[in-house]
Amino acid sequence: MQLIQFMAGPSEGGTRVGRIEAGGRVVPVLGVQGTYELAWGAIEAGRSLAAQVDALGLDAPLGDDAAALLAQGRILPPLTHRDPAHCVITGTGLTHLGSATARDRMHKAARAEAEGGAPLTDSMRKFMLGLEGGKTRENSAGVAPEWFYKGDGSALVAPGAALPSPEFALDGGDEAEIVGLYLIGPDARPRRLGFALGNEFSDHVTERQNYLYLAHSKLRPCSVGPALRVGPLPGDVRGTSRILRDGRVVWEKPFASGEANMCHDIANLEFHHFKYTQFLRPGDVHLHFFGAAVLSFVDGFAAQVGDEFEIEAAEFGLPLRNRLAVQAAPFRVHGVTAL
Repeated sequence: MQLIQFMAGPSEGGTRVGRIEAGGRVVPVLGVQGTYELAWGAIEAGRSLAAQVDALGLDAPLGDDAAALLAQGRILPPLTHRDPAHCVITGTGLTHLGSATARDRMHKAARAEAEGGAPLTDSMRKFMLGLEGGKTRENSAGVAPEWFYKGDGSALVAPGAALPSPEFALDGGDEAEIVGLYLIGPDARPRRLGFALGNEFSDHVTERQNYLYLAHSKLRPCSVGPALRVGPLPGDVRGTSRILRDGRVVWEKPFASGEANMCHDIANLEFHHFKYTQFLRPGDVHLHFFGAAVLSFVDGFAAQVGDEFEIEAAEFGLPLRNRLAVQAAPFRVHGVTAL
């Protein structure tokens, strides 16, 4: 089942949740004004999200299909909090196997180190730890992945909206990923609503200067959606990440995600995020990126202002599109005022 959160028509106002059906038809869910409300009601009723949709019932289908809503700029991120400070956006890296060629290069590097050659980078060491122990076994967690913080809900950009790169950034690059969407229940237990496409959007030039700049490179806006896929993530997800300039594709590459293509499983990534008690505050929303398999930056491509990022995978329906923009830096103007 796929759900979207969208802005209602002028006569209604507010937001609604819609189920996407065959042909892209959108059928609104009755009695709720957002995915958060829908999920909280499911927790209180002791139901799954799908069962809660069935229990509430459906309204008459909209005249516009999902693609039309997206084109009109009416689709919102699939899960939001009315107070952006209570939406935590994080992610994990070095989680995907990549191509066979990349794995072969890694093994050659490992052999070179064993034979006294060039030492492995810290990133490669971390990746190898994931290969060796990133899966859960008999209810025992695997090794911890790389982890990063992106921001709160104010960093979240709607599908179709511009992705603003700060003016001090050295790069604004795509990261096509799958995102887990969570709500912390009243019992402080995280509930996963499902999964969505995401553009994690990072500054790879800053990160390349020194891996200790990773934290800085991740403090950028991101986009998630358009649709929430309810239920488990397929083991093998295939999609395409591309960049368009003036309507023409200037970079494109297929990507593979899902646990069949990852060195960590979802349960392990979730454990190492939610093991921290500060991430178990009842009522909070968490959007967690699970890592990218391909990057245009690796191919030497530099996105320009006005370029459009597009990420698609059949399992998620509508593609995620965002245009690169530049955001002025107000801090440079105002600075810090002493009290």
